[in-house]
Amino acid sequence: LEERLLQAEQETKRASDDVLELQATLGLSSIPRRIACIDISTIQGRDSVGSVVTFENGAPRKAGYRRFKIKYVEGQDDFAMMAEVTERYFRGLLDHDEDPPDLLVIDGGKGQLGASRAVLADLAALDDVDTIGLAKREEEIYLPGRADPIWLPRRSRALQLVQHIRNEAHRFAVSYHRTLRTKRTIASQLVTVPGI
Repeated sequence: LEERLLQAEQETKRASDDVLELQATLGLSSIPRRIACIDISTIQGRDSVGSVVTFENGAPRKAGYRRFKIKYVEGQDDFAMMAEVTERYFRGLLDHDEDPPDLLVIDGGKGQLGASRAVLADLAALDDVDTIGLAKREEEIYLPGRADPIWLPRRSRALQLVQHIRNEAHRFAVSYHRTLRTKRTIASQLVTVPGI
């Protein structure tokens, strides 16, 4: 029991150190104790969904996970889908008087980040939420108002933390997307059976 408690304490300390490193590395305005990440999953604009995962002090907070079926965007428009999910997520927080995250991570580059920032600017109460974009190809980090991305060393704990959060958001979005796609496929085949 003592070993497990010590291990849990060390993991918590390491996660807190990672959060502090992330703040220092990116020059964030506050310590990102609560981090939310938004990801979109779609195949050619069909069964499009978005997910939001929340981490607190570097650990997943499952109560903060949300998933969204894209309602207002037709076809393959990643920027518009990102804007829709951002708006619906933050409006939900405002409607329920929940605190916004200290840091919002967007899965994508400049375009997706810009789409989310535009939504936050419209929701004036949330304009000061720190926001970054993490693009998958080179794992570059985009900051608002900065033309060039930032590349952190692959061994950087701050980068690894952001990657872990982004990967969890991606996993959550893809699992929901697969569920919807499977339901649609099965339903369309059953409709052709006489008497059903």
